[in-house]
Amino acid sequence: MSEPRATYTGKKNLRLHLGGWETKPGWTIVNVEDKPGVDVIGSCSDLSMFEDGSVAEIYASHVYEHLGYQHELPTALREASRVPMAGGTLMISVPDLEVLCRIFLQTAADLESQWFVQRMIMGGQIEPFDFHKTGFSFGILCGILRGHGFDGFRRVKSFGLFHDTSELVYGGVPISLNVQCMKPLARK
Repeated sequence: MSEPRATYTGKKNLRLHLGGWETKPGWTIVNVEDKPGVDVIGSCSDLSMFEDGSVAEIYASHVYEHLGYQHELPTALREASRVPMAGGTLMISVPDLEVLCRIFLQTAADLESQWFVQRMIMGGQIEPFDFHKTGFSFGILCGILRGHGFDGFRRVKSFGLFHDTSELVYGGVPISLNVQCMKPLARK
């Protein structure tokens, strides 16, 4: 169940798992759905229960593609840039649109495979939160994140933190774009 907002006042060095459900010691799970293990029922677009500069790490696996790129994504990324401390880490995993497009074209003779790949691009659409509204390449993601004050971009094969979609492989090909970046240290 959700903790009261006041519980996070004054807390520092928090580690947020946005959209998660796998519990791990030291991580606070924020999810729009009330699932077992969720600490805060809420959206990644509203992290107002956490103070500015109070978060050491944010992990968001296959969350941001569910947001519209006109308003929802910029709002969520403003929040994601507000709460980390200087030097705080942001770890994002999203479907890699470039990889999925290549796989889609390579499977042109196999309609079942193409349909499956299309679902990875557009979302499974089996529940209200399972629709994709934004697509990302490495360049697009880093450009958007740079615009929200992040730097030090590094593409990684795996974060090694949670067993989730960030490690999904289709036809022997990893389909996730896993990027780690940071909120710059304060300049003197």
